[in-house]
Amino acid sequence: MADSAKWRERLGRAWYKFSRNRLSVVGLVLVVGIILLALLAPVVVPYPEHAGAFVDYANANLPPSRTYLFGTDVFGRDIFSRTIFAFRGALIMAIGVLVTVVPLGSFLGLVAGYFKGTRLEAFIMRITDVFLALPPLILALAICAMLRPTLFNSMMAVCVSWWPWYTRLVYGMARSVRSEFYVLAAEVAGASKAHILFREILPNCMAPIFTKMALDVGWVILVGAGLSFVGLGEQPPTPALGTMVSDGAKYLPHLWWNSVFPAIAIMVMVLSFNLLGDGIRDMLAREEA
Repeated sequence: MADSAKWRERLGRAWYKFSRNRLSVVGLVLVVGIILLALLAPVVVPYPEHAGAFVDYANANLPPSRTYLFGTDVFGRDIFSRTIFAFRGALIMAIGVLVTVVPLGSFLGLVAGYFKGTRLEAFIMRITDVFLALPPLILALAICAMLRPTLFNSMMAVCVSWWPWYTRLVYGMARSVRSEFYVLAAEVAGASKAHILFREILPNCMAPIFTKMALDVGWVILVGAGLSFVGLGEQPPTPALGTMVSDGAKYLPHLWWNSVFPAIAIMVMVLSFNLLGDGIRDMLAREEA
């Protein structure tokens, strides 16, 4: 009972600190709404069949109206329904990338930071520096160009370009924590290397890792949209926000709704996760203080 009361108190204090930033609360509401829309897309959209191989030339190129909120594209598909379904691919991209790169990058950063001054540290950090020297989007484009364009391949391409940032972050934290008295005490007590890495050093690196994760979601979504914009992401007829913007740009300015609404959806997603990340960063910073 005491532990549960302590956890409730900590959660309440964390929520109070988070809620002091009203824009972060707005971001949280938007993120929850986006996730719910993505999960419930077949139920909430008016034309779920339009998210697949569907053609209705009789209703093609219709402007926004009560029947079609975002209008229809050149094939007569409801853009609103396809935009909501496209949220799924964007979220899968962000989750898949972060689930892959955060453990990998954090582990390499821990090892390099703990074994500072060794060849292992030099080997890990020199490889990291090489990848950091390459712009993530350019590297992801180069990798995707050599693979078949699918959501999984674009996700793996982003992973290859994203892990060094977590390695560099955790490396700096681990180097500073490495000399703390409790780490030295654990070494004197005969604790194993795994215990020191994952029980002594890693917990002190979690706040910066969580903060970067929250801020990176929007960037990963933006990079994924960029890959699909040039045709290296999900392929038609599966809806992808970047692909919808690219296809609609061919018909600007007359059929502006084909690209404007998917572009606004990308902007809202990125802005929502960035606002949420700012709140998490402020909350964790205050918690540490």
